[in-house]
Amino acid sequence: MKIFDALYLDGLVQDAKVSGRLRQHRNIHTSYLDACQRLFNAIEPDSYIQPHRHASVPREELLMAVRGLMALITFDDVGQITFVQRFGSEAYGADVTAAVEVSSSTWHTVVALVPGAVLLEIKAGPFDPSQPKDMASWAPVAGTAAAATYLQHLRTLV
Repeated sequence: MKIFDALYLDGLVQDAKVSGRLRQHRNIHTSYLDACQRLFNAIEPDSYIQPHRHASVPREELLMAVRGLMALITFDDVGQITFVQRFGSEAYGADVTAAVEVSSSTWHTVVALVPGAVLLEIKAGPFDPSQPKDMASWAPVAGTAAAATYLQHLRTLV
């Protein structure tokens, strides 16, 4: 049995806060060969996740809010925003959903809207870390000044 209590989540959030990317994940599954890949991902508001999709190795992705408030943003093939959905605790309002599922062909990103946001990500395995996700060529690369500006722009749309 595995227990994921407040201390576990607090530690993950603290790791994210001191990470250069301002996010940190912890796998729940024991192997990349597992049929079901499960992980917690703590994301801070200034963490930029370059829009991407999982079309090369098609797998739907379920993102469930555990703490905080986030937004899923989806895009068309040229980078125009097609959908925005806030997800998180019901404490953030009636328009906030608990979870979202993203198809493998959908360009998307997640933006943390409050500090200490944590999501649970579930997708089919096995997972090959040498096969990267499909990064959107129309979006800035993480770690650049353009990425920080783009993230601020995305936040204004949420």
